[in-house]
Amino acid sequence: MLKKTVVITAVVVVSVAILFAISVKIASVFIGSGDIPASKEGVGLIEVKGMILNSKETVRQLRYFLKQDRIKAVVLRVDSPGGIVAPSQEIYAEVKKFAAAKKIIVSMGSLAASGGYYISAPATMIYANPGTITASIGVILKLSNIESLMDKIGIKSHTLKTGKYKDSGSPLRQFSVEDRAMLQSVIDNTHQQFVRAVAEGRKLPIENVRAIADGRILSGEQAMGHKLVDRLGTLQDAIEEAGRQAGIAGDPELLLPPKKKVNYLEMLAEGAENTFNGPLGRVTGGLKMMYE
Repeated sequence: MLKKTVVITAVVVVSVAILFAISVKIASVFIGSGDIPASKEGVGLIEVKGMILNSKETVRQLRYFLKQDRIKAVVLRVDSPGGIVAPSQEIYAEVKKFAAAKKIIVSMGSLAASGGYYISAPATMIYANPGTITASIGVILKLSNIESLMDKIGIKSHTLKTGKYKDSGSPLRQFSVEDRAMLQSVIDNTHQQFVRAVAEGRKLPIENVRAIADGRILSGEQAMGHKLVDRLGTLQDAIEEAGRQAGIAGDPELLLPPKKKVNYLEMLAEGAENTFNGPLGRVTGGLKMMYE
């Protein structure tokens, strides 16, 4: 019995040691090395990839580079189909603030549409590949209705509310004409915000932007014709342009921001939240307007 207990204890100790080693390795990957060495002077690189669902990390990186005297300019690499309205607007505001103090050059990858274009608009200069898919200036709100499904499986829903619009867009009841009119007015207003943001960021007449702000996509070459981008070129072209605009002689050194430190409690909380935010969570999770 004693021998068995010792073996079990040894296995537990070894398992804990392995888990600790893995945790240290993960932390070393995510935490990064901290500040940029004082001897280096160059161009920072920030990447926005995939759906824009949260602005915190991009804003953190922009603010970090803004405070670094050694960073003379930043390249913002955008490869995104868009995302939620508010985070896109927060990144836009931070890019605009950065551009007022230092040069920020956008390099569009294969896709920089809708919210991906929105965050690019206030940059100092925008590069796109000829075949980049961009523009798609518009707003979308997707709604689902599962009322008939609930009836089939015998589940009844009861809602108490303080006004007729309080549950507009609910998947548990029919979408009324009044609901549609009210929500359409919100979408139209948000769309006008998008148009104004592009006109201001690109210094274009608002009528010119409104004429193409119908959700259409454009190639990088077409977007240049509409003055939505400045030049056609690659990521390397954008890096070299950032160096020139920053007054750096020769090829600029490309510097990355320090990695975000890992908050394991936050990761656990997000994991639990994402478990719910599956298909059912997306159906019942409220209204989300998208630049998509």
